Amino acid sequence: MDSRFLAAIGIAPLIAAPQLYARDRNSREGDIRPNIIFFLVDDMGWQDTSVPFWSERTMYNDRYCTPNMERLADIGVMFTQAYTSSISSPTRCSIMTGANAARHRVTNWTLRKGQTTDEASSTIKIPEWNFNGISQVPGTPNTFTGISFVQLLKESGYHTIHCGKAHWGAMDTPGENPCHFGFEVNIAGHAAGGLATYLSERNFGHDNEGNPVSPFAIPDLREYWGSGTFATEALTKEALKALDKAKEYNQPFYLYMSHYAIHVPIEKDERYFDKYKAKGLSDKEAAYASLIEGMDKSLGDIMDWLEKNGEADNTVIIFMGDNGGYATGTTWRDAPLYTQNYPLNSGKGSAYEGGIREPMIVSWPGVAEAGTRCSSYIIAEDLYPTILEMAGIKRYNVPQTIDGKSFVPLLKHGSDPSKGRSLYWNCPNIWGEDGPGIGPTCSVRNGDWKLVYFYESGKKELYNIKNDIGEKNDISFMHRDIVRKLSKDLGNFLRKSGGQRPSFIKTGQPCPWPDEL
Repeated sequence: MDSRFLAAIGIAPLIAAPQLYARDRNSREGDIRPNIIFFLVDDMGWQDTSVPFWSERTMYNDRYCTPNMERLADIGVMFTQAYTSSISSPTRCSIMTGANAARHRVTNWTLRKGQTTDEASSTIKIPEWNFNGISQVPGTPNTFTGISFVQLLKESGYHTIHCGKAHWGAMDTPGENPCHFGFEVNIAGHAAGGLATYLSERNFGHDNEGNPVSPFAIPDLREYWGSGTFATEALTKEALKALDKAKEYNQPFYLYMSHYAIHVPIEKDERYFDKYKAKGLSDKEAAYASLIEGMDKSLGDIMDWLEKNGEADNTVIIFMGDNGGYATGTTWRDAPLYTQNYPLNSGKGSAYEGGIREPMIVSWPGVAEAGTRCSSYIIAEDLYPTILEMAGIKRYNVPQTIDGKSFVPLLKHGSDPSKGRSLYWNCPNIWGEDGPGIGPTCSVRNGDWKLVYFYESGKKELYNIKNDIGEKNDISFMHRDIVRKLSKDLGNFLRKSGGQRPSFIKTGQPCPWPDEL
């Protein structure tokens, strides 16, 4: 992005003297900078893996087969309390901008320009949130403007590759195209947050003339149409081609491997389906399990490429999900439910742990201790400063406020950035499903305590997450002092960050902030 253009629109230079970074493997300090692979999975629950992120195994750890996640955990650090927003777009926009969802105001999923995706209500009015997503340039209404960390990586000499789901901006806005965020290569990323089909036999959602029959049709995979190649495998093959090309460049690379899996529709990956039927699972459960194992194979294929090409020892791998597993509601075509997030409560779209706690593993050879677990909590926006620090970029100036904190100290057994820190969530929206913890909510976690506030009813719930991971026992009546303290903390943050709240249709008055009751 031209610095003269940035200056013209009032944005300071992206990083301090970016030209001081040579376009090669070395930083100006002379250190070899690592390749970075961010492997993000869509709608993956905390227990949708054979890797036990809880203190004990569950039936789901025994149901699913993810040998490459196990392989990554053996060489990396498992984060047992990694958090996101409960819906895709808010999480992804926080990752890209480093801003909390309350601040960037992309608090529900995005798709069409100028159109909200909230369900209708007869009692409350949803605030005018940023339903057009995020952008690196101003000018589009209902859009948050910020510079992505990918742009900073590119400016400092990284070759940047996007593969898979984007979902940062609505159709016909700058944010729909990953190349507008600093990616030099874009494979299959566009405005949609899901896919029409995983099946190449259905041209991934296109007719035979090449026209998309759904806004969720996957672009850029035409060579696989009718080949019998599952979408997850096709994306992996394209990512490996991009890595082959990157290998020829004398510079580090950043690969954002952002799978559409394991999002609906729950279609069977034939490579693994029969294996799970033999376990006695229903067709829907077996299909879901096959999606998970297909995603895991992709991880293994990429790890194999790194080893084969001599890059394994100089590559950071970050594995994460974008929101909780889809274990709520019955209104989608994939009902009845095919998974649960036990021991966590509820799932995607919920303020409870099942909606926001994600599997996460980080491997950083020579830096992070292999085969370890970290119980300190982190949140999606922390990835922004963390990835930049991993890349040796410590000084940068961007227009947005960065709410995230680098968790590099946790990988180096240094200080704990989670100590005394509050994590905040705001979803003043009606996502469209029924279930525990769903509805216009905001919440805060500090230490072991978590407060959930329901905007419409004014109800407050308090949980001790350490003692009650399933959030079964609301103990707000026992700890009024903690409820007041957390309510004030949450209310202050929401006001300070520009958070939004719904209003009552009958009176036209806004719902109270949590510390106003």
